[in-house]
Amino acid sequence: MERISVLGVNFDNVNMQEAVDRCMEFINGEKGNLIVTPNPEIVMKAKEDEDFKKVINEAELVIPDGIGIIKAGNILGTPLKERVAGYDLICNLLEKGKDGSISFYFWGSKPGFAEEAKEKVEEKYPNIKILGTHTGYFSAEEEKTIVDEIRELKPDVLLVGVGFPKQEKIINKYKKEGFFKIGIGCGGSIDVLAGEVKRAPNIFIKMHLEWFYRLLKQPSRWRRMLVLPKFIKEVKKSKNS
Repeated sequence: MERISVLGVNFDNVNMQEAVDRCMEFINGEKGNLIVTPNPEIVMKAKEDEDFKKVINEAELVIPDGIGIIKAGNILGTPLKERVAGYDLICNLLEKGKDGSISFYFWGSKPGFAEEAKEKVEEKYPNIKILGTHTGYFSAEEEKTIVDEIRELKPDVLLVGVGFPKQEKIINKYKKEGFFKIGIGCGGSIDVLAGEVKRAPNIFIKMHLEWFYRLLKQPSRWRRMLVLPKFIKEVKKSKNS
């Protein structure tokens, strides 16, 4: 599978259907797999954290989540096929598993949100198999207890939404044990599934302005948004170096 490098982070050049197909191959396989969904903020973090970059580049699937990544590929002359949003990938997997053929576990977000997400998904898909949930707030000692529970339940798909790089490092730490087939660092996707955070309307998504909608809804994010111009500047600099 072709990989395209953006500031040292290697992306699989896949569209959504190809990403879903790869996930189904993983689910039907024997070992654990890490799926990472980097946006510009994650790439900039990986640029300064070599351990995190190594975890990403050793992941079994790295998808371009963020229009900034697509723009970067174009600037570098190595275009990626399309943006593959992590939330949309998760929704596709939930749709695939609506008959109970794929099992899930939701780990992350604020207390109660993962359980809310489970209830909302089960309302939509009554036959879906969500084996358990846990909040994203836990101590190092509690992590062991959570992992022991997941190890016993053996979900096909483990969603971990505790913020990067922690979520990716957790999945990477345990994937070799194979008690889940795919682990996805899912950021705020559990909040959206729970209905606690609204996804941007389609018009914003189509115009590649999902980031702007989030800023309107959560003005406190403005500091995080400052990474976008820095990211593009670094991409242009890397092209000329």
